[in-house]
Amino acid sequence: MSIYRLYPETKDYIWGGNKLRDYGKVSDKDKIAESWELSFHKDGLTKIADGRTLKEVLTKEELGTNLSSFEDFPTLIKLIDAKENLSVQVHPDDEYALKNEGQYGKTEMWYVVDNDEGAGIYLGFKEDIDKDAFMKAVENGTVLDLLNFFPVKKGEWYFIKSGTVHAIGKGVTVCEIQQNSNLTYRVYDYKRKGADGKERPLHLEKAIKVINFKKLEKRFTDVKMNGRTLIGASKYFSAYSCEVNGERVFDVGKGSFLSVTCIEGEGKVGDNAAKQGDSFFVTADSGKTILTGDMKVIMAEVRKYYIGIDLGGTFIKGGIVNDLGEVIVMDKTPTESEKGGEKVMDNVAFLVSSLLEKSGISGSDTEGIGLGVPGMIDSKNGVVVFSNNLQWHHLRIAEGLTKRTGLPVSIANDANVAALGEAMYGAGSDVDDSILLTLGTGVGGGIIVGNQLVEGNKSAGAELGHMVIAHGGEQCTCGRKGCLEAYASATALIRDTKRAMENHKDSKMWEIGSTDNVTGKTAFDYMNDDKYAKEVVDNYIEMLGCGIANIANIFRPHTVMLGGGVCAQGDNLIKPLQKVVDREIFAGNLGPKCPIAIAKLGNEAGVLGAAALLMSKK
Repeated sequence: MSIYRLYPETKDYIWGGNKLRDYGKVSDKDKIAESWELSFHKDGLTKIADGRTLKEVLTKEELGTNLSSFEDFPTLIKLIDAKENLSVQVHPDDEYALKNEGQYGKTEMWYVVDNDEGAGIYLGFKEDIDKDAFMKAVENGTVLDLLNFFPVKKGEWYFIKSGTVHAIGKGVTVCEIQQNSNLTYRVYDYKRKGADGKERPLHLEKAIKVINFKKLEKRFTDVKMNGRTLIGASKYFSAYSCEVNGERVFDVGKGSFLSVTCIEGEGKVGDNAAKQGDSFFVTADSGKTILTGDMKVIMAEVRKYYIGIDLGGTFIKGGIVNDLGEVIVMDKTPTESEKGGEKVMDNVAFLVSSLLEKSGISGSDTEGIGLGVPGMIDSKNGVVVFSNNLQWHHLRIAEGLTKRTGLPVSIANDANVAALGEAMYGAGSDVDDSILLTLGTGVGGGIIVGNQLVEGNKSAGAELGHMVIAHGGEQCTCGRKGCLEAYASATALIRDTKRAMENHKDSKMWEIGSTDNVTGKTAFDYMNDDKYAKEVVDNYIEMLGCGIANIANIFRPHTVMLGGGVCAQGDNLIKPLQKVVDREIFAGNLGPKCPIAIAKLGNEAGVLGAAALLMSKK
């Protein structure tokens, strides 16, 4: 672990004041407008204690694997003191900036550290406007009349996407987390004069080409996660506010560095004393990093973001997930499968758009869309070969969604996707080989070997519910007889419970009134007081155990995970089931055990697993 105390470079722009001296900033200049706390930018390189720049000290590994796709360090963090209004300005996006300026554009966010009474910021247009009206306002000096003015309060924050016209108002102090860029187009500057006695230049010709002239609709919604609040997210930075009251522990993994800026109070970052205005850099793969004391901090790191979609028969569930498996936002929308595949793809695209809007993350800031779909899936070509639930044949869903969203799409069978989610972030996260069985209306399955999803030829394998465990036995919905699904599904459990009641009128299970009231838990509810209920449960466990033993004999996974409503029975299910598997597994006690665990992720498994289609485990 390495934790570096940072020594920033300061700037004396004409609009600045001297509040940052209260934050420990030192300068021989009359003003301290900005303090570049974390910067790899040539215009203000951050240094460490021995005078070297942070940029020349750190290795690629210490920055984190998530930064490997960037040519330059992507993040820049500042403290800004606006004694006077900053210019009204706009920043271009990467596409325009790289083509026309030979450098990256700028997306940024402001966290309000302090403010004078009535102070605020200008951000985005009040209403849609055209270029001509905007230029007329520039000429007349009425640009501010077109912009939203937000009175600010300490602790608020605002996310500013490239193309948004904005200005920090006088009397506001912010911590700015931004893309590593120093590219700004001024559109209005109150006719202020620079050090040369001339009015500072405007950049209207370029600005007009990059401004978003649409009404500003909303700002980013904060998300509570892991003891801190996510206040801004893009592919260039993920920013958080955090209150430390006592001790907070953060696990800094291989993916990203962690920066910490103390904006109030005092404490420690690791063994380093921290007070208001101090900033630190924690290298990637540092492990447990402890913050102690009574202080407020702003943190930043670089995370990857993925869109996970779980396509069900009734609802489409979706979420935006980071590379740590943390869900940023979730939502759902009706599937409407009866209206055909094109309509369903429209609904998926709508959900994706809604998730992006609610999170404040742009589609271009994500790695793409992962999609779980019921049925036989050709994942390589992005085709739903057959889905009996959705009545689809050879639907090119990946291609259709890419056309609608502009994002790359990966697809897989929904049960496989759920298995992948559990393997990466749930009950199988600590092992390399795991299998998931979902015990619902049917029995689905997913196989993970060597941290990889095993799908079979054209992704048509892993139909674990349709392994025959009783030749010529109960009729299965697939057309065969004796499948595991015909004995171990919740549907089968309900069927057998009804049969027991109908065959034994003295069963206590009749207390529920009618067989119409039977659920998957009825037999379990009565198993201690009714021999017929116990027979149903015992038979269910024996048949399920037989299926799991067969699976274990083929794959010998480190664990078999069970999902579905039946798992709510907990030890009443798992303990006797484990005994059956231990008895039936090849070599018995002589070979490695196959422990059974209850899946942990619940309804999030499909979304997390779908997102994980775009990731690689560990």
